[in-house]
Amino acid sequence: MTILWINLAFVYVFSLFARYFSSESSSLNNVKPNQVLVLLCGFTLVLVSGLRNNIGDTYYYKHSYEMNTLSWGNVDFSGDFGFNIFQMILQKISDNSQILIFTTALITNSLIVFILYKYSRLFELSLYIYITSGLFLVSMNGIRQFMAASIIFAATKYIFNGNWKTYFFIIILASTIHQSALILLPIYFIVRNKAWSKFTYLLIFLSLFIVAGYNQFSQILFASLEDTQYGHYQSFSEGGANILRVLVSAVPIVLAYMGREKLREIFPKSDYIVNLSIVGLLFLIVSTQNWIFARFTIYFGLYQLILISWVVKIFRKQDEKFIYYLIVLFYFLFYFYECVIIFGTEYQSNYLG
Repeated sequence: MTILWINLAFVYVFSLFARYFSSESSSLNNVKPNQVLVLLCGFTLVLVSGLRNNIGDTYYYKHSYEMNTLSWGNVDFSGDFGFNIFQMILQKISDNSQILIFTTALITNSLIVFILYKYSRLFELSLYIYITSGLFLVSMNGIRQFMAASIIFAATKYIFNGNWKTYFFIIILASTIHQSALILLPIYFIVRNKAWSKFTYLLIFLSLFIVAGYNQFSQILFASLEDTQYGHYQSFSEGGANILRVLVSAVPIVLAYMGREKLREIFPKSDYIVNLSIVGLLFLIVSTQNWIFARFTIYFGLYQLILISWVVKIFRKQDEKFIYYLIVLFYFLFYFYECVIIFGTEYQSNYLG
């Protein structure tokens, strides 16, 4: 964990000074963090993620890269062929599997840092939550899916301006890396509505209804997936997601609801971010019955990083610091609880001590 703690400290300090030395901007977030320090944040995240040799399924990706030489003749265009083509290109550069891990880390983290740079109100808080909420660790586990999620996250502006054609093209492109990205196609029409409308409450009720009747719901769902590459999820039996994670994800949404009018005033596009965060929470609620549904929250958790950086600003000026420090403290405790107490996370690298 030593490297991960150092990573947290460096990223937070760099990003804090990036905002401290920011300049005024006419963009959505009103401030423009210092670009050199933003690059240092991205560099630190990429370095730590890209030079690892463990965590999650990292070993299996490295092993597959070394064992399977890909060419145009053996790429299966019926599956996630985009990632296979990506690996094929990398294999022409080097047969060292670390290039796969480093390049995916570079693409994923660079896109995430760039979007947070553009839309986050408190840049350092967004990056801090990216790490302490566990998303940074998840990016080292679900490599393909998180890479697809970061590509879609980079298309946030097309949600804001309603350019669905370009947004759909990017989703389809990302689906060649992980087909689950296609779920964002119908989701687009859901989130392009005013937050906290009747439709929002209908979605919340639907998620609770699914939880209550999960056995019947799962039978219908997995029967429809039986002949797809996700059919094996039917036998998935690792239990449900931790209820504490659900509560942690619910906090920024509850705060956004409490200050919804002021949030719209200071962040006119907040309805879309709130809706995306709500959809992510609903998937997380359902995942308490089967952890596999938490995989979909990868696509929505990134938007909470933007949301939480704005909800601090809905409070009175004299209360902002108190709320800010509470968020920092409780997310730190959550990070410690998950990484040290629950999972006993260990970071290993052949390049970093």
